[in-house]
Amino acid sequence: MLNKDDNAYLTKTGPGTPMGNLFRRFWLPLFLSSELPETDGPPLRTRLLGEDLVGYRDTNGHVGVLDAYCPHRRAPLFYGRNEECGLRCVYHGWKFDAEGTCVDMPSEPADSDFKDRLTIRAYPTYEVGGLVWVYMGPSERQPERPPLLEWTELPASRVRIVKWFHENNYMQGIEGDIDTAHVSFLHSDNRPEAARSPVNTNVSGQPRNFFTVADKHPRLTAMDTDYGMIYGGRRYMPDGGFYWRVTQWLLPSFSLIPGRGRRGGTAWIPVDDEHCVRYSIGMTPEFDMDKSVADTLTPGGVPQQFTLSDGTIIDTMIPYGTKANQYNIDRGLQKAGHYSGIVSIPMQDKAMIEGMTRTVDRSLEHLGSSDIAVIAARRRLMKLARDLENGIEPVAPTHPELYRVRPLDLLSSEPEFGKLLEQHAEDAKVPVGTA
Repeated sequence: MLNKDDNAYLTKTGPGTPMGNLFRRFWLPLFLSSELPETDGPPLRTRLLGEDLVGYRDTNGHVGVLDAYCPHRRAPLFYGRNEECGLRCVYHGWKFDAEGTCVDMPSEPADSDFKDRLTIRAYPTYEVGGLVWVYMGPSERQPERPPLLEWTELPASRVRIVKWFHENNYMQGIEGDIDTAHVSFLHSDNRPEAARSPVNTNVSGQPRNFFTVADKHPRLTAMDTDYGMIYGGRRYMPDGGFYWRVTQWLLPSFSLIPGRGRRGGTAWIPVDDEHCVRYSIGMTPEFDMDKSVADTLTPGGVPQQFTLSDGTIIDTMIPYGTKANQYNIDRGLQKAGHYSGIVSIPMQDKAMIEGMTRTVDRSLEHLGSSDIAVIAARRRLMKLARDLENGIEPVAPTHPELYRVRPLDLLSSEPEFGKLLEQHAEDAKVPVGTA
């Protein structure tokens, strides 16, 4: 468990907070590229790490990200005119480019130099992997590019990204990703084979039944790496072997989750201390993906407005399941043997982590041996934030190549984690020895 002070240290990411400063050292996803489909199109309102921003795709196709409010009288730039490589406030006509430079100030005299002395807060962007990334940290610390995650380098035909808005602190999402024990329960389906949905089979059509035949209390081992942490969950199989799930957790809030044939990943990006965005990434690196089944089981979010706790409105992607409709839980399905009665795996996760309240009180927890990875991730983030307070910069942001790793999901006769990684290092692309 964490006491209230440590929990606040871990979960608060606004300007000037230690964890917020750490997150600002990294490139972070801000939009799906598809959310800004056209040049000189409508802007989007958003919030990231507690800062209100407006994004727009300019005449040249570049995405600009500015303070959400004009520095003149704080009018909302969302209503602005996106034209000729800049966003013009419709209140008095002041116009700003993607670098934050004021390029026109028609309400001031022509001989005034006020325009040349005024800027708006602006953040650099980088578009890759179907996402628009933003860097919000010190300019002298800006990494060359976002991390070289495998899915950012694959063709669009082999990747599917779904964006969902969440009403919970980002850390609750991270902890769900690195909690392998819950998979044997929350995501299980014990109905007869014919009644199961395609999500319970791998891409070859074979049943993914390891969690029904393996033991349900995995033995966990976690190791720090320069890019975050790797942990393995070992389950005994009836034949005396072991079923291993080896998950990569990558700083500051990415995960690579193992799957047989189809791999997955997530990113949990803080909107503010009570809301976040989950990017769910599915990938098939060796072949083009048939997205029809996934589109049916886990539809993408729908572009909608959401009113945050302080009344600020943002434009985001709202999933079909929310607190209001109880995530479409089907109690009849639950009685029939489907463990949760909620069909989609990401929606099952959403129900659990939003249901903890927006920021869970971790002083009330009672953690067990299956929570080793959760404890390790908390300690890792808090140590890095404290190191940064003492002038020690994190390694990962400026070394995007460290992110060229994969998770593992396999049956093995090897009971020891270190030997398993050495044996399968080439297959997993795990940089052994960096822990």
